[in-house]
Amino acid sequence: MKITTNRNELLPALLQVSSVVEKRQTLPVLANILFRVEKGLMTLIATDLEVEVKTRINVDAEEDMEFTLPARKIVDICKALSDEAKLEMDIQGDKTILKAGRGRYTLSTLPAADYPNLEAAVATQKITVAQNKLKRLLEKTQFAMAQQDVRYYLNGLLLEGRPGKLRAVATDGHRLALCDLETGTAKDLDIQAIVPRKAVVELNRLLNSAGDAPEVELQFSNSHMQVEFPNGSFTTKLVDGRYPDYAKVIPTANTQQLRADKDLLKGALTRTAILSNEKFRGVRFKVEPGVLHLMAHNPEHEEAEEDLEVEYQGEELTIGFNVSYLLDVLSVLEGDTVNMGLIDATASCVITSNKEDDGARYVVMPMRI
Repeated sequence: MKITTNRNELLPALLQVSSVVEKRQTLPVLANILFRVEKGLMTLIATDLEVEVKTRINVDAEEDMEFTLPARKIVDICKALSDEAKLEMDIQGDKTILKAGRGRYTLSTLPAADYPNLEAAVATQKITVAQNKLKRLLEKTQFAMAQQDVRYYLNGLLLEGRPGKLRAVATDGHRLALCDLETGTAKDLDIQAIVPRKAVVELNRLLNSAGDAPEVELQFSNSHMQVEFPNGSFTTKLVDGRYPDYAKVIPTANTQQLRADKDLLKGALTRTAILSNEKFRGVRFKVEPGVLHLMAHNPEHEEAEEDLEVEYQGEELTIGFNVSYLLDVLSVLEGDTVNMGLIDATASCVITSNKEDDGARYVVMPMRI
């Protein structure tokens, strides 16, 4: 049973699915990619039992078949081939012989029947969005997800779908990122799903940032989310839990607005952070009309101070922040001006952009320094 394709078509498909494969598996077959050939169309499938990625390419095949190959080895072989290499796959029982030019590579296979299938439940809610807009939504919020928190529902990203809007929310308990995306969704749309961290990262990797990329359809059931691409699909289990009421942590009191040039503030924070405590990463803000004083120190008694011209007409205020949290926000914030809503030394700060259609808000808790 032979399949003929070329390296330039097979390698991108392999790279799309192979990143899901974990280095350590509970089942040996999970180290493999499933190849399913039907009527000249080859579907490549990879899963870790939580996330599943499928993609399809056209091939010349003698007959329909299914087989699995070690993900890392087939990817490495294809990477090492010349760009225009023609690849022939000859499946012979529990072996597959790959021929490319004068090269011949024999790989062991595992039974396709042993490969697990991540079956998603029937979708009850659907929403269609542009790939570049969904990618932007994830990139603006995913950095605030928790990592290995005992509050397992924080180790993921909340997707909320309402009529005309898709919202992403992430928090680790110390900071919160929220971004809205306007959509042409149905009036009865009602989605609240927690997508696991790995799934968010993998989906963001698969999405195309080009403005003319085809739209994708998000399908939600009680336990799964499936994203339908033109040439494949992405499926993930959802986190079974209730996301906290994030609206309660967004300050609603009257705030004193500090406005600064985003790039100048980012540069000043980056320099000041060099001499901050490596563990706590604290930087002190002392704000007075027209000026922001940044200060940091560390256990070696080293200090950094920097002054920055800002727009601020409120009362003098001193407040501390984890500088890493602020730099994360400034790295994804659009526009050239950053707005920081301050209340007092104990209240959280709300950060937004001057860009009207940015749709993102960030909340950072203060810290004692």
